Amino acid sequence: MKTGKGAAPVKEVLAFLAKAYPGARILLDHRNPYELLVATVLAAQCTDERVNSVTPALFRSWPDPAAFAKASQGELEHAVRSTGFYRNKAKAVRDLSAALVERHQGHVPQTMEELTALPGVGRKTASILLGACFGVPALPVDTHVGRVAFRLGLTAAKDPTRIEEDLAREIPRGKWWEFATRLGWHGRQVCVARKPRCPECGLTTVCPKRGV
Repeated sequence: MKTGKGAAPVKEVLAFLAKAYPGARILLDHRNPYELLVATVLAAQCTDERVNSVTPALFRSWPDPAAFAKASQGELEHAVRSTGFYRNKAKAVRDLSAALVERHQGHVPQTMEELTALPGVGRKTASILLGACFGVPALPVDTHVGRVAFRLGLTAAKDPTRIEEDLAREIPRGKWWEFATRLGWHGRQVCVARKPRCPECGLTTVCPKRGV
């Protein structure tokens, strides 16, 4: 899907984001790719802060995929209960961990195809792993990225996969990860969902949907 006329100039957007959010990063605490993978699963419909409060004890009890795969459903449910949807999340983590042990000797794979073949891992989660841990160009599209990209006229799509395709055409490949991470921060801090803080935004002059 092509972007509409009047889209914000990509060079100006990239320059603004680089200046405004030079230290933008994933907010889920992790020490290795596996911890980030588990944390991302737990973050579904839950705040990063809540997940970060749960994972230290979680990884002390079960430090690797083999340990998680052997944990009981009940134990994991209790451990992740405060993140919400704890039954589904506990099962997802167990299934995911078992698949890593069986298919990848307990290591997190480094390709989109292998990651999305794991139980419960979609393109957004895979993209987060690829960009944050493996330095692979990736464009994770969460609600913040999708909302701000739409307001800037960089996409007219609503489906995350279509949004990713649109952005991949507009943004230089080598800047995908930093763009998505910084745009997400902008969406959390300024271009918020209910009432965007346009007077605080450095993109107001080029935003075709300011105030929307």
